[in-house]
Amino acid sequence: MNKPLRRVALAMMAMVLLLMGNMTYVQVIKADEYRDDSRNTRTQLEEFSRERGQIIASGQSLATSQPIENDRYKFQRNYPNGPMYAPVTGFYSFFYGSNGVERANDKILNGTDDSMAFGRLSDMITGSTPRGGSVELTINPEMQQVAYEQLTKKGYQGSVVALNPSTGEILSMVNAPSYDPNLLTGPDNNQVAEQWEALNSAEGNPMANRAVSEIYPPGSTFKLITTAAALESGYNPSSKVQDAASITLPNSSTPLPNYGGKKCSGNTLTEALAHSCNTAFAEIAGKVGADKLRETAASFGFGQDIQMPMSVAKSDLGPMSDPAALYQSGIGQRDVRVTPMQNAMMAATIANGGKVMKPQVVASTKAPDMEELDSLRPEELSQAVSPDVAGKIRDMMIKSEQNTKGSGKITGIEIASKTGTAQHGDPGDKPHGWYVAFAPAANPTIAVAVIVENGGDEGDEATGGSLAAPIGREVIRAGLRGGG
Repeated sequence: MNKPLRRVALAMMAMVLLLMGNMTYVQVIKADEYRDDSRNTRTQLEEFSRERGQIIASGQSLATSQPIENDRYKFQRNYPNGPMYAPVTGFYSFFYGSNGVERANDKILNGTDDSMAFGRLSDMITGSTPRGGSVELTINPEMQQVAYEQLTKKGYQGSVVALNPSTGEILSMVNAPSYDPNLLTGPDNNQVAEQWEALNSAEGNPMANRAVSEIYPPGSTFKLITTAAALESGYNPSSKVQDAASITLPNSSTPLPNYGGKKCSGNTLTEALAHSCNTAFAEIAGKVGADKLRETAASFGFGQDIQMPMSVAKSDLGPMSDPAALYQSGIGQRDVRVTPMQNAMMAATIANGGKVMKPQVVASTKAPDMEELDSLRPEELSQAVSPDVAGKIRDMMIKSEQNTKGSGKITGIEIASKTGTAQHGDPGDKPHGWYVAFAPAANPTIAVAVIVENGGDEGDEATGGSLAAPIGREVIRAGLRGGG
C-alpha cells in the first residue's frame, strides 16, 4: 500500500473509532441522563402510555392514574383531596414535570426502578401491560385532615409539620394556602398553562412548600436551643437569670424588652422559659457565646442538607457579628431563620432523648402486585444533647405548656411545648405565631410544629399561644385518637 492510501486508511480508521466512541458515550454513558431529561418527549409519551403506580397513606389513595381517551396520552394523574396532600405528593404533569414524592420516587412509580427489573422482564415475556409500582407514605390521614382544616377554616397562611420522634416518620405536612395538583395534569397544553400561570401569580404563593422550603424567624421557640446551650455550659433549671422588664443591648442605646414590657414572673431558668422572658435569654446567649449557640443549633440540624426525600431548606443563625446581634439571636430574632420542618425536628429531638432522627415520608415501596420492595429504616443523624439535658428541657417545656393560653388543651394528656411570637420586619410587621410541642410528655409519640403567618386573624395582638397552640393541640389530639 502506498503512502497516500495508508494515510487515508488510517484517517478512516480513526473516524470509525471516534464514531464508535461517540455512540458508546451517547448510548451507554449518557443513556440514563438523556432518558430522564425532561425535554425527552419520547420517554414522556412512553410513561404516559402505561399506568403509573399509586401513592398511598394508610390504605387511602392519594394519587392514581386513570385511563383517558387521547391520541398522545393514555393515562392522566388524579389526586383525591389534592390540596390537602399537595405538599407531600407534589404533582405529575406532562408539560411541567413533577415535584414532591412524584419526582423523588419517579422510577418506582413509572416502573423503571432497578428493583423492578425482574417484573419488567416477566411482562416482556408474557406480553403483560407494564405498570408502575406504588409508594406507601408515613402520613397519618386523620392528622393531615385536622391540620389542613385547622389552618384553612380561618383563611390562615402557614404550615403544620408532625413527626414521630423515635423514627423520624412524617405524620403530617400541610401548607395553607395550598393548590390542587389536578389542575396541572390535563392533556390540554393551553388549559394547563393558564392554570400554571394563575397558581404562580396567586396571592399567598400557594405552590410554595412552606413546610420545607420557606424560612421564618422562629421567635421564642428558638429559646429551646438557647436553653440547651445554657444547660451544656453549666446552667441548671434552678440557675438564677435576668428578670428585668427590659435591658439595653450591648454597645448601644437600644432597649430589649420582655413581651408587654413586663418584669419576668420568676428569676430561674425554668421560670424564664415558662414565661418566655426575652431579657433572660438574651443575656444567656451573651454569656454562652456565639460559637456555643451556633454549635448547639447545628447539633439539632441547623445548616444541614436534609433530604426527606424532598430537599429541606437550610435553617441558619446568621452572622451574629456583634454582641447586640448575639443577644437578639438568643431570642430567635435578628437573622435567625428556620423551616417548620426544622422546628418540628427540634421538638422531636428533645422528645427523643436528644437523638436527631432523619425525617422521612416514604414508609415503603411496592411492586405492581403490591409485593414490598423496600421499607423505611429509621436513621439517626446525631446526638444533639445528652438524655439528661433533653429531660431537663422536657420538664421546663411542661411548665411552659401549663403557662400557655389558647384553646384545645387535652384533659389527661401532658404536653411539653414552647410558643413563639416572631417579629419579621415586613410591611405592617404583624407577628408570626409559632407552637412546637410533643406528647405524651413522658413517652412521646408525636412532635409538632405550627406556624401561622402575619398575625392570622388577630393582627398586631397575635401570639403563638393564641394562634398556633390551638392548632397544634388539635393535631396532637387527632394523632393520639388514631394511635399516632
